[in-house]
Amino acid sequence: MPRFCANLSMMFNEVPFLDRFEAAAKAGFTAVEFLFPYEHPTAELRSRLQANGLTQALFNAPPGNWAGGERGTAALPGREAEFREGVKQALEYAHALDCPLVHCMAGIAPPGVAPATLAARYAANIAWAAEQAEAAGVRLAIEPINHRDMPGYVLSTLAQAAAVVTAVGAGRVGIQFDIYHCQVTEGDITKRMEALMPLIAHMQIADVPARNEPGTGEIGWDFVFRRIDALGYRGWVGCEYRPAGDTVAGLAWRKNFNV
Repeated sequence: MPRFCANLSMMFNEVPFLDRFEAAAKAGFTAVEFLFPYEHPTAELRSRLQANGLTQALFNAPPGNWAGGERGTAALPGREAEFREGVKQALEYAHALDCPLVHCMAGIAPPGVAPATLAARYAANIAWAAEQAEAAGVRLAIEPINHRDMPGYVLSTLAQAAAVVTAVGAGRVGIQFDIYHCQVTEGDITKRMEALMPLIAHMQIADVPARNEPGTGEIGWDFVFRRIDALGYRGWVGCEYRPAGDTVAGLAWRKNFNV
């Protein structure tokens, strides 16, 4: 059976962020992930995790100006110093929260910058960050994101991600395999999962097309969940979906798919 963790940035929005830890635990989750922790002191987040018996599975490194539309800086020329400071901050939070994985976002391609330039800067930055993370006992994750939801995102295919992971070393960086993004961009979910399983560090789920909970769209989840188990994946599977209604009521999908 896949091990599911709640994404607190998208689920349990009926209550304030810090109260979502308790809500997730009451709903049966034993681990959580979220986008960014940096608005809250590490001591507060650690207290919420411990009080509710939760493991921190994943969060993202600082993404640049998120409110201004930025989605990471790892591939952006001229932003190297900012990227490195963000990685250092992320690793401090990871240490405090006993979090084994940190996702580094690539960023939106700036106008007029050649794809080869972006790819070279991205690979160099991820290689540097992977060295820092390894020394801190943390593994990096990189995630292809579809261009329908995030136009211009530098890392959009699993082949791109696999090339970076292979070059840097799968022991230091792994693929964040998001089934929603895979289906939107490339399809053939379980064959891609099978081919890339040795490189996968984390998985996430949401149905297509509306990014709601499993069972609300076109993906055959019975088969997908069976394949996750059959392929031997034992990491966390993040529920990175937007509940179609009330979060807890929507969790009926777990019973519907016997997971």
